[in-house]
Amino acid sequence: MTDRNDDLFTAAQAVTPGGVNSPVRAYGSVGGTPRFLASAKGATVTDASGIEYIDLVASWGPALLGHAHPEVVAAVQDAATRGLSFGAPTEGEVQLARMITERVRLGDLAPIERVRLVSTGTEATMTAIRLARGVTGRDLLVKFAGHYHGHSDGLLAEAGSGVATLALPGSAGVPAPIAAQTLVIGYNDRAALETVFAEHGDRIAAVIVEAAAANMGVVAPEPGFNRFIADTAHAHGALMILDEVLTGFRVHHAGYWALQASLGEEYLPDIITFGKVIGGGMPLAALGGRAEVMDQLAPVGPVYQAGTLSGNPLSVAAGLATLRLATPAVYARVDAAAARVANALDAALTDAGVVHAVPRAGNLFGVVFAAEAPRNYAEALAQESFRYPPFFHAMREQGVALPPSVFEAWFLTAAHDDEALTRIERALPAAAAAAASAAAASARS
Repeated sequence: MTDRNDDLFTAAQAVTPGGVNSPVRAYGSVGGTPRFLASAKGATVTDASGIEYIDLVASWGPALLGHAHPEVVAAVQDAATRGLSFGAPTEGEVQLARMITERVRLGDLAPIERVRLVSTGTEATMTAIRLARGVTGRDLLVKFAGHYHGHSDGLLAEAGSGVATLALPGSAGVPAPIAAQTLVIGYNDRAALETVFAEHGDRIAAVIVEAAAANMGVVAPEPGFNRFIADTAHAHGALMILDEVLTGFRVHHAGYWALQASLGEEYLPDIITFGKVIGGGMPLAALGGRAEVMDQLAPVGPVYQAGTLSGNPLSVAAGLATLRLATPAVYARVDAAAARVANALDAALTDAGVVHAVPRAGNLFGVVFAAEAPRNYAEALAQESFRYPPFFHAMREQGVALPPSVFEAWFLTAAHDDEALTRIERALPAAAAAAASAAAASARS
């Protein structure tokens, strides 16, 4: 009897490019057939063949509370009874924007005074860049190799995430003059940032950076690096765009920016982008910043942005419910679960004799098959990534679903209870052994 996932993948390939609607889902870097998911609840997902897995993907981050949290589902259902979309303002949009402005602050530091809701993280970063160019009257953008900010044209040069997985330097279809507006430098490299501003400072509109890199594996900024970006950009009249699409409301109640500020690294980005958790699993993203910057957006300013489904009422309802439920106790539970799994991962690979590191940024972590955690994209690419596919499949065979790429973060949720965490811990030794044997097989070939 064939696996239902195999049948669906065959059918999907006949009607969808590659059989998927986002490239990393195709299992290109791990091999095998993607799992077509039929349902999810709490810490688990169930595939089309009825097999249940402990989930460490969490919809790539949004499921902070766990899948299908009853109160979030109820909020969406209630909103749906009043209409699916209006193309007009709603009270929920005002409530969510106010919640973001009030939540993203620490003491006297309050980087967000205005919020614009959009539908995707790509749309948020694209709009943030256009806004920065409109505010400064400059064209050039600085980004860091391996950082992923969505798939808009100017951002696919040396990006991470699916681009890293597929080993693509960029993308076909991006005109050379557009790509030339993006200056790519190494991450955690202060000298490179100083040099690019020394050479192009009066033409640079903004520096965009993931608050903590999590699309080339987890690579945290070195102490003081994000503050150095802000100081350098501001000294040259440029803006800092902090991309918290992945980290925002996932690693701290106010995002990675606040986590750093709480540890003594205070700085003020000009624009912050959000996604994933902000929509509770529904399509929703946002950008926010101080009023003098954000008020350059239409209709009050000259920088145009629009979206028929921006602030969709179902998405807003899911986001409001999720953020209201994301209490300090929830973050403490997620932090503890992440630490437990990361420590177990480290121990299992050590016991199996596998060279590795387990880099962390808040409650985000991942595995790197190298002796030290990478500081930048080049070091992330240099790892022995061939060890990950057998590790991945060994975990799946034991009922644990991991991200299908070594270049992705692992996500825990508040629903990962002791039983779920114990199942993960029990699966790790066999997966570590599979990674170790892959290295031996490679040496013999």
